[in-house]
Amino acid sequence: MNLTLDNPPTVAAPFGDRFAHVARLDVEGGALLMLAGQVAVDDAGEVVAPGDAGAQAVRIFEIIREVLAAHGAAFADILHIRTFMTSLDDLPAYGAVRRSLFPAGGNIASPASTTVEVSRLFLPGAVLEIEITAAVRATT
Repeated sequence: MNLTLDNPPTVAAPFGDRFAHVARLDVEGGALLMLAGQVAVDDAGEVVAPGDAGAQAVRIFEIIREVLAAHGAAFADILHIRTFMTSLDDLPAYGAVRRSLFPAGGNIASPASTTVEVSRLFLPGAVLEIEITAAVRATT
């Protein structure tokens, strides 16, 4: 078993370099990826579309796609999505983005999911934070 903490060069560095974007646990036959909570920021660390859950969801999943790809994974490898929202009133906008990525009857099964409302997130204007757990099979 091997544990690696990583910040892929394809995404902006975490704030203050205080955490890793992904913890990778290599196990026989593959790896378990646990992504840190991602918020909608641009490459300079500025919040994208403050207060707009739909636009933030799009940006967050772009970041998640890059982190997963850096470890040989894709959306089809996602096991669980944990979402923190500052208002459950934003669920329709967020849900529309999720349904576009994981359509019913599509090629990618909708992963297990937890969504909770929180009073605030660490960056002003951020209304969503998303954590991902994914599994990727070893390449042969």
